[in-house]
Amino acid sequence: MGTGMGTGMGTGTGTAPGTSRPAVPSAAARPWVMLALATVGFAVNFWAWALLSPLGPKFKEVLHLSPVQQALVVAVPVVVGALGRIPVGALTDRFGGRVMFPLVSLATVVPVLYLGLAGHASLAGLLAGGFFLGIGGTAFAVGVPFVSAWFPPRRRGLAIGIFGMGMGGTAISALTTVKLATAHGTATPFLLTAAALAAYAVVAAAVLRDAPARMVPDQPLWHRLAATARLRVTWQAAALYAVVFGGYVAFSVYLPAYLKTAYGLAQADAANRMAGFVLLAVLMRPVGGWLADRIGPSQVLAAALTVVGVAAVVQAFTPGLIPVGTAAFLAMAAALGAGSGATFALVALLAPADKVGSVTGVVGAAGGLGGFIPPLVMGFVYGQFGSYALGLGALAVVAAAALVLDSTAVRTAVAAPRPQRQPART
Repeated sequence: MGTGMGTGMGTGTGTAPGTSRPAVPSAAARPWVMLALATVGFAVNFWAWALLSPLGPKFKEVLHLSPVQQALVVAVPVVVGALGRIPVGALTDRFGGRVMFPLVSLATVVPVLYLGLAGHASLAGLLAGGFFLGIGGTAFAVGVPFVSAWFPPRRRGLAIGIFGMGMGGTAISALTTVKLATAHGTATPFLLTAAALAAYAVVAAAVLRDAPARMVPDQPLWHRLAATARLRVTWQAAALYAVVFGGYVAFSVYLPAYLKTAYGLAQADAANRMAGFVLLAVLMRPVGGWLADRIGPSQVLAAALTVVGVAAVVQAFTPGLIPVGTAAFLAMAAALGAGSGATFALVALLAPADKVGSVTGVVGAAGGLGGFIPPLVMGFVYGQFGSYALGLGALAVVAAAALVLDSTAVRTAVAAPRPQRQPART
């Protein structure tokens, strides 16, 4: 392994026929600067991706939407963004983050402007604009392979965890969208976000550089996706991420409704507590990556899943909100954030160098889609039984199943010897 901030991805020498070939070295750039720019890009694109959710109640009132229609407006960009990570991750393996970050950002500008200027006036416009707004959600699958290539294995967990903090872009949207729309008109948050996306695309195109020894696959897209599907790490990490990141997404969406129903909190109080949950999870993501670098991703995931399971069991009994309920939810937030960071430390460790983006796409899609099942289950359970106990009990069971997977197959894969990669450029 090279010294300093090498990539750990090869030296740029030739490879055997039929294998990946190294990219032509780009201009030298510092890994931490690249990480900072990637994180900003992730945050800005996620800010755009989450624009419709805060305005859902307003659209429901103005356009006379049914609850199902309102849910569809919010769900479309999230589902498209989750599934879109699969091809975008594979394209990032091929073309690199230097191309894909500006491209994704500029492509997201179009639906943002459309929604702000015209699309918000009808249900059809919201659905069409929301579909293409999902492009912003694919930025995650660009950043993980881009950042991973810049850092040696011993630092990838921390680096990818820091990049993951860009998911806080959804908090920017939650805190500003409604206020801007109320004060200055519905178009304002969309126009502001479009300007931020365009500015980032210009800066990214001028400053971003792919790691000098980034491995470029030489197989067609569908061949690479098929090969990715045959990797055990793809589905192991996808299952784990569906639980840890899916749990984060689910609570960030459903927690206000839960707190209002279970504890009778006012909407503003419930929203503030949800913001605290989100903030703690975001801050713990790089901590999880950092710990994974030091003690191993499987060990961090085991601890996180144990905490989630225990906290879910405690909360199933609906204890007093202060202090037990609050402690249970904050423990879950910390564990879900740390587990999310550790999952992509696992991907960076086990995935082949030229398939990190493809694996990230599938795993990221699983996490995004995993966030939609728990709110549906919680709503159904409460509607049937007038209690959330069974829903939280189901979360504990799922966490226990994920813990078994991590403690057996995943831990064995991590411990298995792997072919030594060529030393990195320094």
